Amino acid sequence: MATVDLVMPKMGESITEATILKWLKRPGDTVKMDETILEIATDKVDSEVPSTAAGVISEILFKENDVVPVGTVIVRINTAAGATAPVQHAASAAPVAAPQPQYQPVAEPVATYSNNSSVTSNIAASDGNRFYSPLVLNIASKEGINMSELENIPGTGNEGRVTKRDIINYVDQRKNGAPAPNHVAAAPQYTEAAVAQPSVESPAPQAQPVAAPQPATTQATPPKVGGNVEIIEMDRMRKLIADHMVRSVATSPHVTSFTEADVTNIVRWREKNKIPFEKKYGEKITYTPIFIEAIVNCIRKFPLVNCSIDGNNIIIKKDINIGMATALPSGNLIVPVIKNADTKNLLGLSKDVNGLANAARNNKLKADDTQGGTFTVTNVGTFGSLMGTPIINQPQVAILALGSIKKRAMVMETADGDVIAIRHMMYLSLSYDHRIVDGSIGASFLTAVANELEAFDVNRAL
Repeated sequence: MATVDLVMPKMGESITEATILKWLKRPGDTVKMDETILEIATDKVDSEVPSTAAGVISEILFKENDVVPVGTVIVRINTAAGATAPVQHAASAAPVAAPQPQYQPVAEPVATYSNNSSVTSNIAASDGNRFYSPLVLNIASKEGINMSELENIPGTGNEGRVTKRDIINYVDQRKNGAPAPNHVAAAPQYTEAAVAQPSVESPAPQAQPVAAPQPATTQATPPKVGGNVEIIEMDRMRKLIADHMVRSVATSPHVTSFTEADVTNIVRWREKNKIPFEKKYGEKITYTPIFIEAIVNCIRKFPLVNCSIDGNNIIIKKDINIGMATALPSGNLIVPVIKNADTKNLLGLSKDVNGLANAARNNKLKADDTQGGTFTVTNVGTFGSLMGTPIINQPQVAILALGSIKKRAMVMETADGDVIAIRHMMYLSLSYDHRIVDGSIGASFLTAVANELEAFDVNRAL
């Protein structure tokens, strides 16, 4: 029989695993080329996985909610003409006796370990809520790590899950005679290496922990509550956002600077040109692309706000990729990225802003749409907030919040003396990583953005 292995696809530059949300096919079902077989989720977006061949599903190797490394075989399809597949439709969507899938080192190659078809008896499935990938179990088996020892290894993955890097670091420490870790995992430091693909020649470098302990994501005993309350469990995306925010605060010493800008010229220009702009280009013009254009111009002058940290190294990004925090209808947050924003004019930025915002609201974002950001902008004024203290989007080092635009009476200097005039004012706030961006740079960059906005030409041509 001709059999085609369908592997977990690579969904983005830094994504090394995905969670299976839902199986749309079962063993014995017929599939067509490019027909959707399952739905998966990463820490960025949800996506569908199509079939790479026409045939009959012969094996499904993972269950729903399993976390699977990129490149791992998840489905086997029998493509032989007239072949029949098992009719058994297990409720769990995975055969009970399915062999352990062969790990294909596409996105996370491992030089010294390979996944066998079975794991020795000293590693058994945990009875608790902690999930161990087949790769982690296989490494533990090869190194003689039993389940009780495995459960004491601090995990840096989602919800404290032990990743390949965690167990390799643990093995290295044990070989070097380092003491075994305790039950509490320290929050890992975000580095560029943490999101890059590890090399084939050597395991990925160990992330240096910071002093703040990682808060527990689960509780053994549900909290006792009284009164008229409703308890709602966090959805998957909210859990990921919560984990990302906590780790960011534990990683970067946050400092926030504030300023205000007179954006009267921008308001007047947009009011005069929004209809002609849409008629000429077929795109609506909002404030966001105008603000992003000004921010990009200032990043060129202050490249240190467009960097990341890798240990003791500062990685200054030559590309300016602006992340645009966007609220979803569910209330959750996602950050699509405008790639190479420094190479685009106002029309190009408008197309990207409108396209990414619409895709986010309609759940049509691709995994690559949220990758590669070097600086993030969040418009807290959209919901009426005057200002905010945003949390840095790791591994970046700065994020700028835009407040709502309000009319205020302002004192203005003129040739005839000071006068009071009604102006359109907006607060700006910049949160930055004090390990790299000092107050002088942070405040200077923020002031430059305000000056750029105030200098907008009210007579600018379309």
